Amino acid sequence: MNEITRRGNPFFLATVFCLLFFAAGQLQAASLPDLVPLVKKLKPVVVNISTTQTAASSEEKEMPEGLRNSPFEEFFRHFLDKIPKESFKSRSLGSGVLIDAKGFILTNNHVVADADKIMVRLFDEREFPAKVVGRDSKTDLALIQIEAGGDLPVAKLGDSEKAEVGSWVVAIGNPFGLDATVTAGIISARGRMIGSGPYDNFLQTDAAINPGNSGGPLFNLDGEVIGINTAIFSRSGGSMGIGFAIPINMAKPVVEQLKKDGRVTRGWLGVRIQTVTAELAKALGLDHKKGALVASVEPDSPALKAGVMSGDVIVQFNGHDVQHMKELPAIVAQTEVGKVVPMKVIRNGKIKTIRVVVAVLEEGEKKEVRGFHRNEMTSIGMTVQPLTAEMMERLNVPDGTQGVIVTEVDKKGVAGESEVRPGDVIIEINRRPVKSLSDYKQLTKIIKPGSNVLILLLRGGDPHFLAIQIPHK
Repeated sequence: MNEITRRGNPFFLATVFCLLFFAAGQLQAASLPDLVPLVKKLKPVVVNISTTQTAASSEEKEMPEGLRNSPFEEFFRHFLDKIPKESFKSRSLGSGVLIDAKGFILTNNHVVADADKIMVRLFDEREFPAKVVGRDSKTDLALIQIEAGGDLPVAKLGDSEKAEVGSWVVAIGNPFGLDATVTAGIISARGRMIGSGPYDNFLQTDAAINPGNSGGPLFNLDGEVIGINTAIFSRSGGSMGIGFAIPINMAKPVVEQLKKDGRVTRGWLGVRIQTVTAELAKALGLDHKKGALVASVEPDSPALKAGVMSGDVIVQFNGHDVQHMKELPAIVAQTEVGKVVPMKVIRNGKIKTIRVVVAVLEEGEKKEVRGFHRNEMTSIGMTVQPLTAEMMERLNVPDGTQGVIVTEVDKKGVAGESEVRPGDVIIEINRRPVKSLSDYKQLTKIIKPGSNVLILLLRGGDPHFLAIQIPHK
């Protein structure tokens, strides 16, 4: 074997390396989608939305604090009334997507809310005034319409349930007023809750979304709208690779109602629910944590009339499985009012089917939590005292409630570790009522080491289950 063969021909090795590098690049390029044809097809269905709002000047003249209730108040009030009130025009930009050839455009509620004037600019630079057909603040969706005098390009609405984490997506909108800006990325997560309302269920994407993208569409590679871009997580005000879109499957029924009635009517069941944790699942005798745990049933509600009970775990509603508590409100809300639907619950370890008539959701006010003064530490690490009428009033506890109030919690005890708090009103222990301090003492005395204790309490007037794991001696 000669020296060149033994050590390798440098020219030959360099050639092989270049070929391998080129092949790897070609393979990587082949694995990435070609978005050019798709973008050309989709751009015409995306619109620019600009709004104008007349707002009162922040310098509007008010009576100085020191002159109120003084001998000079009337004089200065007369003087201030003579000063003309100033106002100014505020403008904002957003995006939207054409979903109907008659000029219906889907966008965000926050893009058009309180607008005095809405202008829509199409991809071909034509501009039209728009009217609001309907808005829904709960889902941050709005439907507006333009009169373009002819057929318009329309986006195809897809199925957001088929969007999987890792799927490629394209966002088109008008960030910072830059028309028809295209960004691409993937679905980073599903079912995100960002604290925007009771129906949080966002698609998360790393496709760049910035101010001005709001209301614009998120497309899959089939050119179908699977989401409406709504919010970003940002410390700088710009994209940090975390954007959120409303799933189109949530938007579809909202759009239909807005188009028909200009508002959204939602179904109501009438239960207070909470998450089934691993501890609660064990205490309830469930194989694994799933469903929505009913903490309480509202008076004169569909749930009460159907026989739903506190402690039931709702695992299916109207044919839809309920794996997590957060899924139930949206499922119920989208159910037709007046419809009789089957609901499966787990009660005492057995599955029971209940038929319930869905009613109209009416918004109510939530009671506030107020403070109180404290006052014997039990084996589970908390001090309680009888619930007096005065405490009930101060804590906004419903009339007729029987129980004991937690006045102190040992943070290192089992109650503290299970997040029992001072001010909680205990009304049940292991599904047995606590009507008095005597009941509480008797029920806590029979608690065995190593057992799970299921406690039902009121917190801020709202019912809440907690599972306490008692350690072995």
